[in-house]
Amino acid sequence: LILIFKQWYQRRVRGLLHMYPNMLPKVQVDKGAIKFVLSGAHIMCPGLTSPGAKLPEDCLPSDTPVSVHAEGKENALAIGHMKMSSDDIKSINKGVGIDNVHYLNDGLWRIDL
Repeated sequence: LILIFKQWYQRRVRGLLHMYPNMLPKVQVDKGAIKFVLSGAHIMCPGLTSPGAKLPEDCLPSDTPVSVHAEGKENALAIGHMKMSSDDIKSINKGVGIDNVHYLNDGLWRIDL
């Protein structure tokens, strides 16, 4: 079952996100957050509101899946799940804003066939 899921995942989800980078709403973290996101940490609000970070102009509601990009990088480094709306992230600017669901080189990424 894991083998089937891995094959589907690699061909579909990861491939689709790189082929169609606009399939999920984009958020961008600042350079200081990159090492934490790639370690599996959830994305904190200050990393989404500081200079170098970008949130969409339109309000993203909570529970929205998003692709997480890094300042100065082309491809997504993670897939996340909005824990609070983008308007709340901007106004509260404290705590976890996005749950990190999957990131580059995590355990799922490295499963060998």
